[in-house]
Amino acid sequence: MNTFYEHHKDSIKFGYRCFDRILLNGLIQPFQQPERVIGFFNAYREGLRVTRNLLGDIAQQFQNWVKNRCQKWGVSILDAPDERRDDFVTPYFRHAKNDAVVVILKAREPARIMIAIGKEDRWHLQLAQRWIVQYNFYINDRNWGRMFVRICPYLPFSARLCLNQHHWLAQRMRAEGIDFKQCSNAFLRCSHPQKLQQLADSLTAQDLLSCGQKWLACLTPFFKDSERKTCGCQHRLFFSQVEYCDNLIFHRRAALDQLHQRLLDANRTIGQPSKITTIFGRKVTKYYKGKLQTVIRQWPDLDLPNPVIRTHYAHGSLKQYVRDHLCLRTEPATNDVTAYGVKKAVENLPQLRDKLSTVCDNYLNVQQDILESFVDRGQLHKLTQPTVLPSGKRIPGLKLDHPRQLALMHALVCFAHIAAGNTFTTAELYPHVLAALQMSAAQYSLASLRYDLRKLRVKDLVEKLPKSRRYRLRPQGYSICLVFLKLFERVYSPLTAGLLQPYRADSKVPDHKRTQLDRLYQKIVDDLDELLHAVGLKAA
Repeated sequence: MNTFYEHHKDSIKFGYRCFDRILLNGLIQPFQQPERVIGFFNAYREGLRVTRNLLGDIAQQFQNWVKNRCQKWGVSILDAPDERRDDFVTPYFRHAKNDAVVVILKAREPARIMIAIGKEDRWHLQLAQRWIVQYNFYINDRNWGRMFVRICPYLPFSARLCLNQHHWLAQRMRAEGIDFKQCSNAFLRCSHPQKLQQLADSLTAQDLLSCGQKWLACLTPFFKDSERKTCGCQHRLFFSQVEYCDNLIFHRRAALDQLHQRLLDANRTIGQPSKITTIFGRKVTKYYKGKLQTVIRQWPDLDLPNPVIRTHYAHGSLKQYVRDHLCLRTEPATNDVTAYGVKKAVENLPQLRDKLSTVCDNYLNVQQDILESFVDRGQLHKLTQPTVLPSGKRIPGLKLDHPRQLALMHALVCFAHIAAGNTFTTAELYPHVLAALQMSAAQYSLASLRYDLRKLRVKDLVEKLPKSRRYRLRPQGYSICLVFLKLFERVYSPLTAGLLQPYRADSKVPDHKRTQLDRLYQKIVDDLDELLHAVGLKAA
């Protein structure tokens, strides 16, 4: 259990974790090689020559099959709308039967298809990217509920499946007789939260495979059952996009709003939000070319009333936001699971779940560190004192208002180093410190950075890894850096500015238009003025 939950558990009704949206790519692996395609037609289709016309005929046969099936199923084929497809198809799922296609949307989308180049009796096959009309089958599955399968009508029949574990859990809880309330894409009430989490953790790769193979076999009529068994004409499933969510359901909306406002404020001030980067447990080396950034903004596509804290890493991101009035959701998502050291085949579902759950714990632990940092007076005093090494060399202590030291701490609490397992090299750290100092390399050298870093090393806040050029920020080092930054940036700096260089216009701003922090700062300034007046002193 993470420290965030432990600290706020009195305000939390219950919590659960599960996969949210799971997007899978389906590939018939033998058909990814042109020579295997030719071999299939030689062995199973009486040696038909694979020409441009034959490939076109196969696609046309699929389209004719879809039209005939629609009449049998009693469903419509519609052009995909410009609006969100999920919202568009929602009415079609009302009163839908189990294991039934409810509507089909067709749209022109990119796909890798087999093409034939040549003429007469000389043809060359190759895979190429083309924009073609693909069919999206929206299905009410017996076990998975609402889902869709997209099929490309051209060889090699590439496919995509979209599943959601929330729908799967709803089906399982109904079968278990558990009372629950599902609001959009979250459970806001559950009579047995422990059982809900057990069900969420019971999802296996076989659950994904059984659903995927059932519908892909149904929707690719080109292959016979015997061909699927003997020559491997089955789709293998691979992770394309995965969302995993930690959901904390609060008793009252007011408590959740207050907490979320504090999170937004803390993430704006600690480590500079344009530089804060996250928590994914993977090493960030000099070869890394992905995006590392945290942003706080409103996301209109999510239809959420509150701002969203969104942190980017590699081909994924992590969002934290309030949804359905009572749910604080922390949601890592990725378009490439290999960024977490997990292979793409769905058989690796358990490892992926563990990785994403660890990401949630890391993120929430750090958020709690940001919200509440404690250090005793003796320890703080000891940090300010110089350290004498066994060799007799004297290393200066840590100073609360030292610009170079604060810039180094800014760089250290950036989430990028948490993403790299809390490890870094001085070369990786250097650009972040320069940016925080707003200096050039000529003004602040790499040697100066190493000197400043050594002050933290002798205080056991940072350690050097054995037989490596990498350093690690220790847990107590993270907390101490936060303490120094909070004291300087959120106490000393704003109060000093309010006392010595106040803006006259600020005094005319009504209280109800000020932020909570501004009101608290002003109250401290006013109280200090009253104290000075009471003891007979005047500010210079």
